[in-house]
Amino acid sequence: MATVTTSSPATLQSCKHASHGVVRYCPPLPWRRRSYSQVSTRATASSHGQPSAMTGGRVEAPVGIAAEAGEEGDSIRRLQNGPDVRAVDLTPLAVEVVAESFGEWLREELQRPEGEELRVSVGCDPRLSGARLSAALFAGLARAGCSVFDMGLATTPACFMSTILPGFNYDASIMKKMAELKPSSLVVTNRNAAINLEDQMEMTASHLPYTRNGLKFFTKRGGLTSVDVEKICNRAAQKYVARKMGLGSRGTPPVVMRVDLMSAYSQHLRDIIKQRVAHPTHYDTPLKGFKVIVNAGNGCGGFFTWDVLEKLGADTTGSLHLEPDGMFPNHMPNPEDATAMSLTRDAVMAHGADLGVVFDTDVDRSGVVDDTGAAINGDRLIALMSAIVLDEHPGTMVVTDARASDGLTRFIASRGGHHCLYRVGYRNVIDKGVQLNNDGVETHLMMETTGHGALKENYFLDDGAYMVVKIVIEMVRMKLEGLEGGIGSLIMDLEEPAESVLLRMNILGEPKHARQRGTMAVEAFKNYIQEDKLSGWVLDDCGDCSVGEGCLVDTNDHPIDVDAYMYRAKFYNENMRPLGMVHVRQSVHNPNIALNMQSYLPGGCKSMARDLHERFLLASGVNEFLDTREVEKFVK
Repeated sequence: MATVTTSSPATLQSCKHASHGVVRYCPPLPWRRRSYSQVSTRATASSHGQPSAMTGGRVEAPVGIAAEAGEEGDSIRRLQNGPDVRAVDLTPLAVEVVAESFGEWLREELQRPEGEELRVSVGCDPRLSGARLSAALFAGLARAGCSVFDMGLATTPACFMSTILPGFNYDASIMKKMAELKPSSLVVTNRNAAINLEDQMEMTASHLPYTRNGLKFFTKRGGLTSVDVEKICNRAAQKYVARKMGLGSRGTPPVVMRVDLMSAYSQHLRDIIKQRVAHPTHYDTPLKGFKVIVNAGNGCGGFFTWDVLEKLGADTTGSLHLEPDGMFPNHMPNPEDATAMSLTRDAVMAHGADLGVVFDTDVDRSGVVDDTGAAINGDRLIALMSAIVLDEHPGTMVVTDARASDGLTRFIASRGGHHCLYRVGYRNVIDKGVQLNNDGVETHLMMETTGHGALKENYFLDDGAYMVVKIVIEMVRMKLEGLEGGIGSLIMDLEEPAESVLLRMNILGEPKHARQRGTMAVEAFKNYIQEDKLSGWVLDDCGDCSVGEGCLVDTNDHPIDVDAYMYRAKFYNENMRPLGMVHVRQSVHNPNIALNMQSYLPGGCKSMARDLHERFLLASGVNEFLDTREVEKFVK
């Protein structure tokens, strides 16, 4: 594989994107020091057998071959986890056929003829990547006729922005998070052996341990949908089976161009802050006089410290774990992680900072700590962003997942906004916002309680750094206006549950049956309530779409595809006093059922869990294929 290093043009002209109607000026800057040097990777495409039926250099599987191979093809189809690829039995061949299938799918989507160049960028986070796997990704794209542009260490949002920013403007992008794993054939067949299969076998989400892996795909329209990824994995399954049977060829070694995208992306963020703050005395350094702590968790977020905040004048003394380290030696980079938030709080208080920031590994999620040391994540972060956005766009709709609290709904309503509760899954929440806007419902903010947040003004992209940019701008604005208190003062009236508990029940049996059994369990919960077998439980309704129908049936004419089943219900005691709510959902990424419980009264979560355990889990028989031990332990 040949590797060529390129630079962005010395001067970038303004570029008006017809599809977005905005002008961005993004002059490139040389990428700064500290562990972000780009190292060339040299390898050749792997060979998988002898040449056979080929079209344009690509292997085409004979008709029916995937059906004949059965489990072999299914192992590739199970790479799909919602809108991403997260692999079982990760091998170079699996990575290559998925990348090749993505390239072919992209050509068809863009209606580009064979031979016409497709430009695809690739970024990575600090996970420990096997060279063979990276080479396989590049080789697969090349086999599909794509020119490959390697961005090196990058954030997931920056990958999408590489399709938008002037001077880059690629057709598509892939974010790879890989660590070479040993294949496993472990199957859970009984409750005593129950473990989380993905701990051993799968590559998963951005904030999880260094042994977890994944691929995320972007086009100029944004991230792919679950249906898109399903099509890609089905195509990849046929290629995989064909090459396992020896129907393959070496292909042409790819030529990979090295590019510096992160400098332009950092400049893009700095320009937004400078323009929107418009500081009256020091325009170019609007953060002068502010102290901001960043905890990057040894992921990709360190750039925000030295290439955004410091260059705008901020004092970042005391920032934590900025150097990328794929072993994540200090704590998991995750704004939901208690250790990450606690360490950030301590640093904020020790240095008298105005703000603390916590990023996940690939910076598509974030959380903050205010100047009093209060952690702002989950519902609190949604409330903070809602307050900011509703001040800019009065009356706008805010879309969240259905795990959000009733207190958050009242908070949004008190500021003149509207709240749409929707299915869990960041892609579901974002797509719902896009759909509402297309249907004429002004919707500027879409956020999941895990910290994924997207804004209409930012291409509906879940970008943790952009969320922090919005908060930083508000922080400076409040100071310029002489307002008392930090950003935490904006959510002082948010009502929070007395208790919040998350319990999980692993789905027993072979992984290939997990989705079907998960659906059965969640549907059984709904049926028990509807058939009056669970007195005191009432399926909830959130207005725009019915949580009572599992957020599965939309009231408009263009329903969004379902990738997992879930229902939300409220529980009333014998005096018809509401105790709280339970959100029961089938996990997209793991073979389990999640129970999110929120109680309005102390002790309410245990009462709800006990009632569910005795009158549903045991009575319905779903405990025969669900490991209920975590629930049993909680109610004792």
